[in-house]
Amino acid sequence: MAQLPEDVRSALRFFAFYLAEGTLVMDLLQDIDYRAVFMTYGSGLEQVFAIFANVLDVNEAGQVTNYTDAEYRAAQWIRRACDDAYQVSPPFADWELELPL
Repeated sequence: MAQLPEDVRSALRFFAFYLAEGTLVMDLLQDIDYRAVFMTYGSGLEQVFAIFANVLDVNEAGQVTNYTDAEYRAAQWIRRACDDAYQVSPPFADWELELPL
């Protein structure tokens, strides 16, 4: 199993950040306040996409092999961000939370 290349994970991360910050394709969206639909600060959405992309595995044929696992780990982060009492199990590994540059 192979993970998405770092460039792909980084692209997903930056897309989420720009989308949430309201700076996505400024010449097309500058007069549209789409941020209200998502959130007021981009860091949360950025982290959700990073976790999903970091956990996602793709086989040599380019097929996703663990979509449900990646989706669940991202959902765990969302739950923990919204509920201080929620305990992520197993705890996140550093590589799952990494924000590739």
